Parts: sequence; C-alpha cells; structure tokens
Amino acid sequence: MYAIVEIGGKQYRVSPNKNLNVEYLEKEKGDTVEFDRVLFLAEDGKYQAGRPYLQGAKVTAQVVTQGKGKKILVFKYKAKKGYRRRMGHRQLFTQLLIKEINAGK
Repeated sequence: MYAIVEIGGKQYRVSPNKNLNVEYLEKEKGDTVEFDRVLFLAEDGKYQAGRPYLQGAKVTAQVVTQGKGKKILVFKYKAKKGYRRRMGHRQLFTQLLIKEINAGK
C-alpha cells in the first residue's frame, strides 16, 4: 500500500512505517500530523486517483525530528569588477514517520 501526498507544495510517495524528510513544519517532536491532500492511492492492486485530491483520504504521520540539511554554497561574482560573495545555506527539514494511510470512504 502506498499513496502520493502533497506536503508543503511538493509531492511525496509514502508507505506505512517509512521515514520521510519534508519541508520544515512547526511541530514538536512526537506530535501527530494529518495530511488530507492525497493525490493517489494504491492498495492490493486497486488504484484510486483524485481530481485533484481524493475525498476522505488521509495520511497520518508522527514527527520524529527537526533538523538542517547539508550546507549548500552560493557564490556570486561579477567578472573583471572584483565583486565576489560567498554564502552558505542549510535548509530546515522535518523528519516524519508515516503511521497510517486511510482510504476514507
């Protein structure tokens, strides 16, 4: 069983008891989160696709941890002008443990 869910403007394929890193969510460690923007659901060879979302379908997850991703270096310069800037960025993320996929109806 798996589902495709929209979380934070991105689409993820989720399965029960799997970990998933998503965009930062303002939740505490151990909190339960429900996502109702389910685009696609597959269970035992049966498929359901939403237009755009499935009515009544939900994915339940638990927050495992909050963290920062790998550092990305951003280097800007202008040729022959002596202008150089180096900056770093670490994207925040939330790690979720998918508990349950509920088909609804």
